[in-house]
Amino acid sequence: MTSIAAGAKRPVVAALYREALPPRLAEIEKLADVRLTKADGLAEAMDGADVLYQWHSFSPALRENWSAASTLKWVHVSAAGVSQLLFDELIGSNVVYTNSRGVLSRAIAEFALGFVLDMAKDAQGSFRLQQQQRWQHRVTRKIQGQRALVVGTGSIGREIARLFRAVGMEVDGAGRTSRPVDADFGQIHSSGDLAGTVRNYDYLVLAAPLTTDTTGLVGAEVLAAMKPSARLINVGRGELVDTLALTGALASGSIAGAALDVAHPEPLPEGHPLWRMDNVIITPHMSGDTEDYLDDLGKLFVDNLKRYCNGELLENIVDKALGFVPTPEPSPT
Repeated sequence: MTSIAAGAKRPVVAALYREALPPRLAEIEKLADVRLTKADGLAEAMDGADVLYQWHSFSPALRENWSAASTLKWVHVSAAGVSQLLFDELIGSNVVYTNSRGVLSRAIAEFALGFVLDMAKDAQGSFRLQQQQRWQHRVTRKIQGQRALVVGTGSIGREIARLFRAVGMEVDGAGRTSRPVDADFGQIHSSGDLAGTVRNYDYLVLAAPLTTDTTGLVGAEVLAAMKPSARLINVGRGELVDTLALTGALASGSIAGAALDVAHPEPLPEGHPLWRMDNVIITPHMSGDTEDYLDDLGKLFVDNLKRYCNGELLENIVDKALGFVPTPEPSPT
């Protein structure tokens, strides 16, 4: 990859932000000359810059000012999902593109496990009864021995698998290619055959990146193939699911429930039928956002900037053609 060698001139970093400044700014300034900018000043800030630190994660400003990015060697974005940020000129360039993969994986996995526990133990039903001041005994479901299929076998999917297995669940994965044996999953199925696979699972958990191949991955055919007692969890991207088909499946009882941290469209419009369904849990795209997550994102960039200054290989290099960081397959155990 292109980087400056140790001892060469200090890199110039254009840091794009919206409101709050990036964390660990003092550490960044020890390593580089920093130009702080909002979107309307990005073209000027990128003039002669080596690095773009896109702290304003989902800003389209780079695409809009690409003609001013002639000296850029590296772009880092403080998000894991980058499909909506890539564009033809960037993909075809020699600019190295890194993301924040892995920083939020454990938090998202904890959120997914929380969804499983919430649905299995009917926490929502208990809350509704509490609001009515009703003492109504019920029975709930064990999660030990329940089977989950996690779509997405990258860092988030693997953290989910480890946590689910730790509480006694059986976990398989679904990814671009199938594998009969895997260190974190019992086996990995091809995500291209979800309809033929999902009938064997109690939970279908979506943690895949959004690409042309995964957009609309869970549609009417997949939902119809799920067990009537099965539940869908989405901590990936809203566009992975056909929202109209999901709404119909939940209303008809074709599947038992859903827990959605993401939606399509997002935010979910006021008055949408999903809001009113007792078998649906909706949270506002917050599964990775713990109290210290912003500092964790900042630390990743500082660590990568140190590698850049030392001429070392960067972490989290995105395959721009694929739209995500390829995950080396771990050796079976």
